[in-house]
Amino acid sequence: MSSKRKITVAYGDGIGPEIMDATLRILDAAGAQLEYDVIEIGEKVYLKGISSGMEPKAIDSLRETKVFLKSPITTPQGGGFKSLNVTTRKSFGLYANVRPCKAFSPFVKTHFPKTDLVIIRENEEDLYAGIEHRQTQEVYQTLKLISEPGSEKIIRYAFEYAKKYGRKKVTCMTKDNIMKLADGLFHKKFNEVAKEYPEIEADHKIIDIGTALIADRPETFDVIVTLNLYGDIISDVAAQVTGSVGLGGSANVGEEVAMFEAIHGSAPDIAGMGIANPSGLLNGAIMMLVHIGMPEIAEKISNAWMKTLEDGIHTGDIYQEGLSATRATTTAFANAVIERLGQQPEKMTPAVFGQEATQPMEIKLTPKTKAKKELVGVDVFIDWDEDNRNPNVIGERLRKANVDGLQLHLITNRGVKVFPEGLRETFCTDHWRCRFKTDDQRAISHEHVLELLKQIKDLGFDFIKTEHLCVFDGQRGYSLAQGE
Repeated sequence: MSSKRKITVAYGDGIGPEIMDATLRILDAAGAQLEYDVIEIGEKVYLKGISSGMEPKAIDSLRETKVFLKSPITTPQGGGFKSLNVTTRKSFGLYANVRPCKAFSPFVKTHFPKTDLVIIRENEEDLYAGIEHRQTQEVYQTLKLISEPGSEKIIRYAFEYAKKYGRKKVTCMTKDNIMKLADGLFHKKFNEVAKEYPEIEADHKIIDIGTALIADRPETFDVIVTLNLYGDIISDVAAQVTGSVGLGGSANVGEEVAMFEAIHGSAPDIAGMGIANPSGLLNGAIMMLVHIGMPEIAEKISNAWMKTLEDGIHTGDIYQEGLSATRATTTAFANAVIERLGQQPEKMTPAVFGQEATQPMEIKLTPKTKAKKELVGVDVFIDWDEDNRNPNVIGERLRKANVDGLQLHLITNRGVKVFPEGLRETFCTDHWRCRFKTDDQRAISHEHVLELLKQIKDLGFDFIKTEHLCVFDGQRGYSLAQGE
């Protein structure tokens, strides 16, 4: 019976096989008691006709090992191919993406030598749900989905992470000045959860100024928690300002399964040249070792890696004339790390991963009571391209639709009110949102909506989508249109 810990490994595409070979050699040399279940993912699997990029036996492996060390992969461009990263994160519930961004100055060039921050990104929701439609000749839509439990779960993870690793501050980043419901929910949950951690400072930044501050003053941040798309963007910004995207490792953590990887892509332009930097995947593997209860091995490798940087042995992406001693190949860099196992850096702070870092974080959501939901109106989206797109023409025709007082309230085009009393200068597409409500704001039924749609059809309009307008315990569950 083997005493080794079994993990799932994928060599990936592009530079993936080269950096995975280097990483596994370092893990083995450091004494990591690991057994590798190697699976095939990525471009070759896609081209077999498997749109997810992952065969069923690979899924079985992850279910068994619950730990995935993955090299970068190439997703073919064009229709039908899903991002394997997104599929894996969502299918296995890997809700938390954890990306440490630390400066290793002066051995890796950066203008911000004191930077040491961690970005914790929600991993399953937001625009990455990938729900898109072409609705008219001119207009496409992508749905942004934010849930209350998904928001609370990632926010609690961020505070628990800060508590576990001795971090002092958690910063939330959203765009709730514009998306008052979706991003507003995330900010609201952040404020609620923060009250349970009085020992940790909590603050909020609008994502645009927050991103600018990461690029200008990253050392002022500690832990950042944010939504999926924003987190994807600021993670690369933070990694780049600390020196190189090529150094960053990433953890994707769920309640059962966890995936560890480099944050960079498969770099097919340099594949097979032997010059790729394995550091990103190696740092992902270090996070994996802590996760599976091997903190001593993680420390050993991390310290040897930093000592290698201090000794000026650098791959070409971080090589600096006058500072670097050797421009190392992928293999030579791995060999240098292996030679320094057991040594510690002399100028950088040695890595220390206590046993407490290996303890799983238990995330418990706040029990919720169900709100009373009432339907009070409906937004009907219409594809209409007649009469020079005159809003008054479509508006006056739609006013003829009336179901027990459920009638046209206003029309917007790309979110701007155009009827009644719109501005003639407003540019209109062929995509119209038509809001129907009763004057007394009373609740309506699905039958009312169905009859309304029949009347709209009989008036000669092509309705393409509806969105119900609901209140929850009397609180409006939809955004007001401009001028409403």
